[in-house]
Amino acid sequence: MSEVEHLLAVGSELGEGPLWNVEEQALYWVDIQGSCFHRFRPASGAHEVFDVGLLVSALAFRAAGGLLMATGQGLAFWEPETRTLQFVADPEAGKPEARFNDGAVDRQGRFWVGTLSQDPTSSLYRLDADLSIHRMETGTTVSNGIGWSPDDKTMYFTDSRPRIIYAYDFDAATGAIENRRTFVHVPEGEGVPDGLTVDREGFVWSARWGGWKVVRYDPAGQVEREVRLPVQYPTSCTFGGPRLDELYITSAWTALGEAGRKAQPLAGDLFRLPAGVRGFETPMFSG
Repeated sequence: MSEVEHLLAVGSELGEGPLWNVEEQALYWVDIQGSCFHRFRPASGAHEVFDVGLLVSALAFRAAGGLLMATGQGLAFWEPETRTLQFVADPEAGKPEARFNDGAVDRQGRFWVGTLSQDPTSSLYRLDADLSIHRMETGTTVSNGIGWSPDDKTMYFTDSRPRIIYAYDFDAATGAIENRRTFVHVPEGEGVPDGLTVDREGFVWSARWGGWKVVRYDPAGQVEREVRLPVQYPTSCTFGGPRLDELYITSAWTALGEAGRKAQPLAGDLFRLPAGVRGFETPMFSG
C-alpha cells in the first residue's frame, strides 16, 4: 500500500465512475447514493460537488459541451450553466427493480451503459450520436466496468454478480459485438470485479469490490500485479494527470456497518497510484 496515495477525503457512500478531463486537468466521479458528482483539480486542490437531485450512476463528457448522465430516470444531458437535466432515453422505464449502473464511451463517440438487478434480467445498451439506443446484451445481473483494447478489436464488459469480466469481438465501425467469452473469472472469496480501465499496453485494471485491491490483467487474462488498498471496497479506476500515467481510484462505504466504517475511516475516499504506464484520453460522447 506504500505506493498508493490517499488523495482526497470525500467519504462518498458509493463513489464510482471516475473520468479524467484532459482539457480541464480535472477528475470527475459520481456518488451514486449521494445523487451528486464531484470535480477535483489535483494541481490546485480545488474540489466541487454538484447536486443532481436524483440518483446518478455514470457520467460521460459531451463533445458539444456538458455531460451525459445515467440517472435513476434514464439517460440525460446535464447543462452546466443551468445545472438542469434534459432527458433523452429511458429503455428501462417501467422496471422499478432495475437501474442504470456503469457506463463508458468508445473511441467512436458512442455511450455504452448497463443496468443492474437482483436476477439475470439486466441489459447492456449503446447510445449513438443520433440518440438512438440499442440493446446489445441481455441476461446479465450487475453491469459494471466497460473498456476497449488499444487496437479497438476487443471490448471488455463486467458482470459483477457471477464475478466475470467478459471479452467480445468489437467492430469499431458499426459498434457491433459478438463472440462473448470469459476474460477473467474471479475466484470466490477474492472480491468482485467492479469498474475497469485499459492502459496503452492493453492491460486491464479492475477494481476488486470487497477485495481491498486493484488488479492488473495482461491481454490473456492473467494477473500481472495486484495493488493493495487501505479500503475494502474500491469501485473503479481511470488514468489521469498531465501524462495520463496516474491511476485514480474511487471507493465506497455503503457495504460497511457502523463498526466497519470506524475500522476503515478512509472508505469512500479518493486514491492515486503512480502506475508506471499510460492510459488513454477519455473519449467524448459525439451526440
